[in-house]
Amino acid sequence: MKKSCLDFVSFFILFHFLGACQAQPFTPEPTKPPKREFRAVWVATVDNIDWPSQKNLTPDQQRQEFTDLLDFYKSLGMNALFVQVRAAGDAFYARSNEPWSEWLTGEQGRAPRPFYDPLDYMVKEAHQRGLEFHAWLNLNRLVHRSSTSVSSRNLSKTHPEWILSYDGAKLFNFGIPEVRQYITDMTVNVAKNYDIDGIHFDDYFYPYSVAGQVLQDDATFKKYGQGFKNKADWRRHNVDVLIRQIHDALAETKPRLKFGISPFGVWRNQRDDPRGSLTTGGLSSYDHLFADTRKWVEEGWIDYVAPQVYFSSGFKKVPFQNLVDWWAENRFDRHLYIGQAAYRAGYKDKDVTWQNKSEIPNQVRYLRKVEAEGSIFFSSRSLRANALGFVDSLKNDMYKYPALVPAMPWKDSIPPLNPQNLKGTLQNGGVELFWEAPAQAMDGDSAWYYVIYRFEEGEKPSAQDPRRIVGISHQKRHFTDRTAVAEKKYLYYVTAVDRLHNEGRPAGPLRILIVENRLHPF
Repeated sequence: MKKSCLDFVSFFILFHFLGACQAQPFTPEPTKPPKREFRAVWVATVDNIDWPSQKNLTPDQQRQEFTDLLDFYKSLGMNALFVQVRAAGDAFYARSNEPWSEWLTGEQGRAPRPFYDPLDYMVKEAHQRGLEFHAWLNLNRLVHRSSTSVSSRNLSKTHPEWILSYDGAKLFNFGIPEVRQYITDMTVNVAKNYDIDGIHFDDYFYPYSVAGQVLQDDATFKKYGQGFKNKADWRRHNVDVLIRQIHDALAETKPRLKFGISPFGVWRNQRDDPRGSLTTGGLSSYDHLFADTRKWVEEGWIDYVAPQVYFSSGFKKVPFQNLVDWWAENRFDRHLYIGQAAYRAGYKDKDVTWQNKSEIPNQVRYLRKVEAEGSIFFSSRSLRANALGFVDSLKNDMYKYPALVPAMPWKDSIPPLNPQNLKGTLQNGGVELFWEAPAQAMDGDSAWYYVIYRFEEGEKPSAQDPRRIVGISHQKRHFTDRTAVAEKKYLYYVTAVDRLHNEGRPAGPLRILIVENRLHPF
C-alpha cells in the first residue's frame, strides 16, 4: 500500500525529508497533476516503422529526423523514450559484434557513410533535452520476415546450430546455454559502451504461435531438458534463467542502470490460475510465450514492468481496467508503466471504443487513479499522426505540466545536496536566475538537472505541485523566467536532481519584485 509524505509545516522541512519520502511515491490530490510520472514512447526501427523513415537516408537526414522526433516528444511533455537499437540480429550502434542494420543503411552489414555512431548521437541529443534514453533490444530475432538483406556475419549464418526457423523468421534457441550467454554478453556490451539510462526488452521470447507450424526444439529439449516433466516448463525455465542472468550481469556492470521488460499484457487468465487476471483472452505470456513475467517482477529481476495493455475499456474479453487493476496488485514494489496502444486510436473494427477520442486520455486518468507510475505509447508514428486529436488532449491537459521521472529507491535513495548562492538579474527579456552546483552527496552524486519553482506572494510553497515549476534546467546552472510580470512579488527556489531522479533540498527563497524594469528584494 502506498503512502503519501506528511504535509510538513514548512517548505524547508519538506525538502529536508524529500529523499526519505521518495520510497513512498506521492499520491496527488484529485485536482493536482502528478509531480512524478513516467511519460514515454517506443521508437521502432524494424522495417522502418518509426525511424529512420526509410532506408538509405544520409546520416544528416537520419540525424535531422531524429532530432525532429525528440523536439516533438519534448513539446508533448514526454520525459523518456525507448529506441529499438537491435531489431533482428543487427545493430544501430558501432560498438557491436553484430552487423549494421539494413533499416539504417539499406544493406545489413554496411556502415553509415559518412560514418557516425547513431546510438552515441541519439543518447546525447536525448539527454540535452532532458529525456531518458532506454536502449530497446529484441532478444529473440536474427532474421525478420521483412528482412531483404542478411549479412554473412549474421549469427544465423555463423552459428546455424543456435537457430530455430519459424514463420519466416530465424530465432534464437533459448534452450542452449551458449545462446543465453551470447544474449547476456550482447546486452552488457551496450550497457558498458553507451551512456544509456536503461536496457529494455519487448514481448518476443518464444514466438507467438502460428497455426500449422511447430517450433522444432525437440532435440534441444532431449539434450538439456532433464528434470522437467514437459517442454512448456522447460521453456519457461530457459527464459527465467536468461532474465536472471542478464539482471545479475547488468547489476555487476552498471548497478544504477534500469532494466525492464514490456511483456504481452495478460500473464494468465483467472480461469487457468487463481492468481490470474479477470480476463478471458485466448493468449497469455505464461502459457503461450513461456514468459513468467509476474515471477520476474516478484523476484526483483527487473526494475519495472511495462505490460502491453493494448485493449480498450470496452473490450469484453480483456477490459483495459481489469488488466491494469491486476498489474497494479502484482507489481511487487517495482514500477508499473502501462503500454498504451496509440496505434489503435481511431481504429475501425469490431471494437468501436477506439473511435472515442477520449479513450486514451481516459486511460491515462485511470492509470493515475490506480497509482501506476506512468505509461509508454506504441509508437512514435502513431503519436505523430494524432488520430482523433488525442495527442492534443495529452499536450494541453494530461501532460500540460512537467513531471519528474519516478525515483527508484532500491537503486539510489540518496538525494543530492542543495545548490548554492541563488541570485537573479533582470535581462534577456525576463528574470535570469543563477546558482552554483552543489557539492557531492555522500554517494558521490551531484546534480544531473535542476528544477526551478516560482510562487507568488501569499501562496504556500510546496514541493509537490508541478504547476509551480517554471522550468527545468538540464546540465546548466542558469534559467530565464520570461513569464514574470511587473508589480508582482515572487519567491524562487531551485533544487538539484540526480541521475536517478532523487530531488534534494532547495536553494532559496529568492524574493523578487519587478518595478520600473528593475529587480527589488522584498
